[in-house]
Amino acid sequence: MSLLAGESPSAAGPLDSGLRTPGTVRVHERVIDKVVREASAGAIGVSRDDVSVEVAEWGGGLAVRIAAKLPAPDLSDLTAVEAAVPVIDRVRVLQSELSAEFARVTGREIRRVSFTVTGAIIPKRKRVN
Repeated sequence: MSLLAGESPSAAGPLDSGLRTPGTVRVHERVIDKVVREASAGAIGVSRDDVSVEVAEWGGGLAVRIAAKLPAPDLSDLTAVEAAVPVIDRVRVLQSELSAEFARVTGREIRRVSFTVTGAIIPKRKRVN
């Protein structure tokens, strides 16, 4: 499946004079998947290997499903644990931020961002000699 770029206001660049060149723009699904995966990993703060994404056409736009591990504080560090934002709140913020970022980088309307937390990534303890 390849996705066709629509006529969205975000697709118009600074050099757009209002004149369109005849033709189509096709962006293959794997390109959209890769862009969404990279943006997700960066926003979450994990390696792209720790993120899985699925992108599909839905309701005239795109639906994105993300499955990823979230960084978590070292549980022996009470200060970091107390300062941590609850997981549900973190994911809601990520959904909103990622929806806006996906729309910006793809030029498509994002209809839905579903997020599944698959685990936690806890930083390795540093040994003190």
